Amino acid sequence: MADYLPAALLEACVVVGASCDKLQEVHQAFNSNGTPEPLLLEPEVLHVLVPPFVSRPQAESETLRPRGKRRRSFLRKKREQPSSPSPTPGAAEGRGGSEDISVPKDIDLMALPQLCFPGGLRVTSEQKDEEFHFLVFTDVFGNKTHGAVMQYYRPIQEGTFFYQNSADSSNLYSAYSFCVISKYPFFTALKDCLSCLLIQLKTCRLSDMEDRVKEFAAKLTLVPVPPPGQLHLMFTLRPLTIILPAKEDKDLPAVDLDLHLPLLCFRPQQLLQVISCLLQEQRVVLFSADWSRLTLMAECLLLFLQPLSWQQPYVPVLARGMLDFLMAPTAFLMGCHLSHFAEVAAETEDLILINIDEGSVSTSSSETVDLPDIPPAAADCFTQRCQSLQIHFDLDHCRHASCTDINEQRAQRRTWQHNLNHHIQRVALELIVNIFRDVSNHLNYEHRVFNSEEFLKTREPAEQVFYKKVLETHIFHSFLKDRLNKKMDNFARMELSTRSEMQKMKAMVEVPRRPTMQEIQARRKSSVVENRLSKRLGMSLPNLGVDQTISFHRNSLMSRIMAPDPALRSPSKPVKMFKLPDFPASLSFHSVQSYYSELIQQLGKAIFSVQNESSALLARFYYLRGFINTLCSRRLDALSDFQNLYKTDTAIFPTHLVTYLVDSLHRDERQQAHRRPELKRLILKVKTDHEKLLVQPDDYVKKFKLPRQQLHQDEFVRCVQECRIVKDVATIHRLFEALTDGQPQQVDPELFKIFYTFWKEAEAEAQDVSLPSEVIDHLDYSECVYKLSSCVKTSLGVGKIAMTQKRLFLLTEGRPGFLEITKFRDIQEVKIATAPFLLIRIPSLRIQTSGRREAFEANLKTETELWNLVVKEMWAGRRMADQHKDPQYMTQALTNVLLMDAVTGCLQTQRSIAAASKLAYFDKIKHEVPMMVPKTTSETLKHKINPSLDLAEPQTVHVLLYTPGQLTCNDSVGEMNPKLWVALSGGRVVVFDAASWCLLQACIQVGESQVNCMMGLVQEQVWIGSQDSVIYIIDTHSMSCNKQLTEHRQEVTSLALDTRDQHSSQLTYSCSSDGSILQWDSSSLKVKRQFHLSCERLSSIQVHDGTLWCCCENSIVELKKSGAPQRRITLPSDLRSMPSSFSSFVVIPERGQVWTGCADSVDLCLWQINNHKHPPKRISLPGTSGVTCMIRVKDQIWVGCRGRSSVGGESDGQLRSQVLVVDPQSHTVEKELQAHSDSIQTLCSAEDRYVLSGSARRDGKIAIWKVE
Repeated sequence: MADYLPAALLEACVVVGASCDKLQEVHQAFNSNGTPEPLLLEPEVLHVLVPPFVSRPQAESETLRPRGKRRRSFLRKKREQPSSPSPTPGAAEGRGGSEDISVPKDIDLMALPQLCFPGGLRVTSEQKDEEFHFLVFTDVFGNKTHGAVMQYYRPIQEGTFFYQNSADSSNLYSAYSFCVISKYPFFTALKDCLSCLLIQLKTCRLSDMEDRVKEFAAKLTLVPVPPPGQLHLMFTLRPLTIILPAKEDKDLPAVDLDLHLPLLCFRPQQLLQVISCLLQEQRVVLFSADWSRLTLMAECLLLFLQPLSWQQPYVPVLARGMLDFLMAPTAFLMGCHLSHFAEVAAETEDLILINIDEGSVSTSSSETVDLPDIPPAAADCFTQRCQSLQIHFDLDHCRHASCTDINEQRAQRRTWQHNLNHHIQRVALELIVNIFRDVSNHLNYEHRVFNSEEFLKTREPAEQVFYKKVLETHIFHSFLKDRLNKKMDNFARMELSTRSEMQKMKAMVEVPRRPTMQEIQARRKSSVVENRLSKRLGMSLPNLGVDQTISFHRNSLMSRIMAPDPALRSPSKPVKMFKLPDFPASLSFHSVQSYYSELIQQLGKAIFSVQNESSALLARFYYLRGFINTLCSRRLDALSDFQNLYKTDTAIFPTHLVTYLVDSLHRDERQQAHRRPELKRLILKVKTDHEKLLVQPDDYVKKFKLPRQQLHQDEFVRCVQECRIVKDVATIHRLFEALTDGQPQQVDPELFKIFYTFWKEAEAEAQDVSLPSEVIDHLDYSECVYKLSSCVKTSLGVGKIAMTQKRLFLLTEGRPGFLEITKFRDIQEVKIATAPFLLIRIPSLRIQTSGRREAFEANLKTETELWNLVVKEMWAGRRMADQHKDPQYMTQALTNVLLMDAVTGCLQTQRSIAAASKLAYFDKIKHEVPMMVPKTTSETLKHKINPSLDLAEPQTVHVLLYTPGQLTCNDSVGEMNPKLWVALSGGRVVVFDAASWCLLQACIQVGESQVNCMMGLVQEQVWIGSQDSVIYIIDTHSMSCNKQLTEHRQEVTSLALDTRDQHSSQLTYSCSSDGSILQWDSSSLKVKRQFHLSCERLSSIQVHDGTLWCCCENSIVELKKSGAPQRRITLPSDLRSMPSSFSSFVVIPERGQVWTGCADSVDLCLWQINNHKHPPKRISLPGTSGVTCMIRVKDQIWVGCRGRSSVGGESDGQLRSQVLVVDPQSHTVEKELQAHSDSIQTLCSAEDRYVLSGSARRDGKIAIWKVE
């Protein structure tokens, strides 16, 4: 059980000192010679105190001695001592005989004496003050154990039975070390505990010391460790009140030390040097004359690196006899005493020497550090942030009254330190984000590839050496794994929240990478234009691309330094203190059980008090009570607590512990559990999850390499996606056809290399474009130059034709100037003509536009055919984008154009233009299908967005949900924007800002099954019903799914809300396909009522005026308050003979009407509620083959349909499905809206101002319609 049970505060307590025999020899030598010989003694382990510390009934020993299974034996020979009380369980003594006790397996008792006395155990002739230092032990798997050590001097006298306050004082003193070992880094708390022990040790005899220490250790084993979150634990160990802070996140360590210590010892510039050395995994040695500073400083530095995790050997305290560790050839972080500085510097090469006391950084061969620095933009930002921190408590509290109570003073200091730690962590995190922000731009998530060479090309030349070193480290490799796994940690959250508006807009469309006009201007202002040429010439094949202009990022970063960043200045989350009961007077088994019972009672009161206030605190209290119930062998109570925890916050659910509990249930307990439905569900869920854990997820990172073998179509798709040239599979298939034009259906690796080189050279050349300010002033900030012709003669003069995503313009020769040729939307005709030149005619490109009477003509010579293809494709893409209000068409056309350019350049054959024409997708389909969108559709359609942009292929939009802004602004300073929640296939949910339609959250994963329904609640939650029978609850602040409701047995098909009383706790309904309907209290997440409807398949429910309406496969049912059917509208007789069913319905209570639609019927049926037996009125729906969804918006009914056509093929542009707007008064179809090329799957209303429609995977887009 020890492998599953979270450890208590104390893992072990070890007493280290000189043996009694050695002390007696020293004392006798002193008496005879007057000189203590030897002064330096060999320390050894005197006592090892490990839990359990109380005797337990034999019947319960199996469960209540949890830690014995993972401990090893420590066998010591006892020395003869005067009689003393009989040994107690859990202690190894030096008093005669031998004893075999269990010791935690990750505690090295051989090295511990040296670490407890790193400077040696000395006998002194005068009393010395006690000293503290800290230890960290790391096993081969990287698991850490932490220790706090107190050295305390006692007088020596023959027999060692000396009472310290005796009048007969000794002139010799020897130190004892008391080492408290814990799995958790509670450095301050453990120091406080040892300080309390010190008071007792000063007034006890040496013979009583072990009992005092054992009692102290036994009390600490009663202290549980708080789960991750904002619940901190408080306990009293007289005279101090001690706090155990919880870790912020389950993947982060607890912070129980002063993070401003490095800022007190180092200037920001030196601190940046240290961080740079750690990021580059150098051999780093810390030095200080104070042993306690070594570990605290090392821990602070490692916390500054989060979320990067140090992967190399880590020994923050090296004893005198361990200096040979510094000869290790690998990278490491170690610490030793300042007295060894010269010796270490002289005998060991290539070490980074950090003198904490002087605040200096040097190497073993030089007083300066010859290592690449952190990029200057990130470094400057960090420096300014550090200088703005208030790191002096006394300065901050000058105005406050003096505290007259020590615990009140400690509480004030603790609050100040907690807030300061939070700000320092944000500053350090911002540094890491600024260093590695662009890494995600060079990741291919599908194939887990990081293109390091491309990333390096985006760095300034002076920064590349730093990044080259960092990219090869283990610490960065581990960081990459988290990025590829799309881990939503503090790094990801800050990176998202600090994106510029331009970066957010770029994330909306998959646009090829080119510098915008805004970036060109910023680059010019940053005065690094001269670096561009050398950078361009220095590029080597095959990876030539530049992803983004670093100068732009540097400039934008520096502009943010001066203004407070809301993401950085966010206040620390308020914490809740929970006080543990006072420790029992005696530590008998029954006293301990009484203590646990009192603790369980207090937790029960806490659960009751926060039940309707804070679900986060409620989850932490359930966790603690489940843990204590487990310790007390109350297995069913523990499972019940963990079941409630699972519903409240799955992020801290202890899967391994609950699995063990389930496996350890006795037969009668298992029978009782199966009689309790909630426990039965938990047991089933745990077993299912345990089987999933056996399948290990992908955990590797590939470096991009060009192929060396012939590429068939599937391998070609993978390679192109890994290159991050394009993701869309259909486009890659067309590229494959172009490159294999007239050849066997495979691409030669050499041809792929040439194509890749052309593509990357085009990207690199675009970075060198430096347009005059007069030209930039005529262009939009977001425009990029994508193609530039050679210098040609045109009807507007001589110059180069430039193409952006919006227009063609002429960059005139001589004094550069701007002459607009045309915007793509204004083109009327594009064709190849011929122009006379001497005795021959040369081909030219002629473009007729709507704004000019005369056509534009350019003598492009050999470039004519390619430019003809390019302009036609851009023209067709712009028309499609304008007609369908979908910018994705334009970006896809732009990608096609750039691919054409690369194909033409790499083939260099007579058929290169014919091959490139295979990529002219939009120009081709405009001849196959009509491009004009009906006028009604064009007037009503506002915009279209693509939720599958990050995916290789479009996904079906299964459910849409709009949540208004006020849903998420209860405790926000400003009102947050409304959101659009989109459920795609496989449990993937993406979130858009419904004000700007920018992507907010790329993926929230809710299970792996299809989402059937979503619903927003005022308690800042979104409920999501899935085919896997679970209701997932998303917190709209953290955008995380930490709650699950598992009461349904079949797929959850619908959710509904009774909103009649906004002030009371909202009643929520959910239903599953088997006919089960549950009524929930949305605050407590408890089922209030449950009833079952007998039907074929229950697909949806709605609440109208407190009445529940249900849509079944062959009937619409109105339920009474009791859950019994009141009315049942059955499928029309003509539809019963065919495989049809109700797909959706709308109730209009004030009209007494129910409107129904069927999946395979072209009619809407209108029923009268009070005369539902009467045949319905039918409204024919033109151009459809069935109704898929239906909603009421204002006084209109919007109907999503499946089109009549079902022709196969990939996005051939044919509009198959319609959204119909029906007038309930006239019973006629007012509008026929056509915007999707696959069936409409879902409709939702945005505050009755807009209606959003989502379609199946062949289209996979969302259309936003205006409501009149």
